Order: sequence, then C-alpha cells, then structure tokens
Amino acid sequence: MLPEHCKDVAVKEVPFELTEENISECIKGKSAYTRCEYYVLRNGSDVAVVSITKADGVELFRQIISHEIISMPENTIYIKDEEVNVINQPAMAEISQQYPDKTVVVEGKFGHVSFTSPGGILNLDVLDVVPPHPSKLSSLVKTALDSGMIDLPIVAEYSDIDINRLAEDVKNNAVLFPCKASGLQSSKKDYYLDQLPEIAEKCTLIGCELSERIYRSIYHEKIERVEMCPRKLAPNDNKKRIIKCCKIKNGYKIDGNLAMVPWGATVKEVIDAVNALFSADSSRNSLP
Repeated sequence: MLPEHCKDVAVKEVPFELTEENISECIKGKSAYTRCEYYVLRNGSDVAVVSITKADGVELFRQIISHEIISMPENTIYIKDEEVNVINQPAMAEISQQYPDKTVVVEGKFGHVSFTSPGGILNLDVLDVVPPHPSKLSSLVKTALDSGMIDLPIVAEYSDIDINRLAEDVKNNAVLFPCKASGLQSSKKDYYLDQLPEIAEKCTLIGCELSERIYRSIYHEKIERVEMCPRKLAPNDNKKRIIKCCKIKNGYKIDGNLAMVPWGATVKEVIDAVNALFSADSSRNSLP
C-alpha cells in the first residue's frame, strides 16, 4: 500500500497513548479535509497509521464515517531521509523492502511525509553485459526509476554478463571482441571487430549472431563463437526482465516477461519499456 500522493496523508501529533481504543475515540465524530485519506498519528516515538473514509459531498471538510487502522506502533517505523522523494513509488518500494512486514513512514524531501505498507513490490531483473562498469542499462534503469515517470513500486535487481570472463574459457590463443569497449581485455591475443583487424591466427569471436554475420561479410569465412547475447543467456525463470538487444533499432519490444531496448537505448525508451512490461496491455506490443 502506498498513498497516491503525500497530499493524501495528514500527520497529527497526539497527546494520548496509541491504542486502538484511543485512536477510535480520537477519530469518532471528527471531520477531515477533502483530500485527506490517511492519518499518521505520533505520540513521542510511537507512530500509528490510519485509513479514513469520509461522507460523500463537495465540502472542504467532511465527516469521517469509518476508519481502519493500518498499523500500530509495534509494526510501524518512522524514518527521516531528506534524499527520498516520497511520491516516487520505486524509491518507497526500495525502502519498504529493507523493512519486511513493517509499515514504514518516511519524512523525505521538502519535509513531505508518506508511508508504505508490506506487500505489492514488483521485482525487475536488469541483465546487461560488462565492461564498462557499471553497465549502461543498469545506469539507465536507475535513472528511469528516479525520474518519476514510472508510477509502480518496482525494485530492480542487477545482473551482469562479464565478457572478459567469457573469454577466459576460450581454447584458441586469440579472441575477437565486437568492439573496442572500455575495459574489454584478455590474457590472450585480442582483436576488435569494429577495427577491421588483420587476424593472423585462429581465434574465437565473443559476440552475438549479428557480430558473426558481420565477420562473415568482411572475412568471407566462418569463425568459432561464444554467445554473449543477453536474450540468449537470460535465465528461463519467468522473472520480469529488461535487456539490450542489437536487433531492436528504436523503441522497445516485449516478449512475454522480457523487455528489450536498443543497444544504444535512451532513458525514455527504458521508461516506456518498463511501464509496458508491467502493464496488463503489454501483450499488444509483444513480438510474434
């Protein structure tokens, strides 16, 4: 549970012990501002969170006709962190994950207050190749989740395919990488396909199908290849996952639980892909 906006949450300092009976007595017969949907009640270090229902009407203040206690002090944590944007659902989900089974009230940027209750977190696996470190897709996803353009309680987990490590198992004395990316190296003789090298010995390509096609077009011969395509190497575990794919020219594609963005993806393309991946309508963008 996460309020739609911090404007829906009213913080009230109260002089009584936060028991169910005292909370009910406090709210009984009271009216609340039209926007208010929740109370965060504070008595010293004790905190409780309450949901309220108001009578229908157009008045600025309407009578409270019922309430539900969301959490009592023993199940509520209050934290103050000026770096947290409390209306950003991914940021609040990240905090919620740190305190399992607790309602967490957060006083964040600009003194705004909201809360998150257990459950409902959505997990996203981000799979990309390295180097460079950190991977580009990891950086793009972090920026996307911080942007406020993803209105879902998503927590990302980051996994890497280390191209240098793939090269360690090559039996030939030389390896061919797709491009001279920062940090790509091998203890063997290394070549870079984008440099159109003159290859003097038998070597193994660390690359995807497209890299192999490019090699055959240039050198007119076959080459041994070690797969590095995130789509091919992604686990078949039904997790929601986002990867880069060189076959995607722009925008994004959804294939079941897999979102694919271009190798040179933008933040907007990542935002659109993540929103579509978790949308009930994502099947309309699916690959055949």
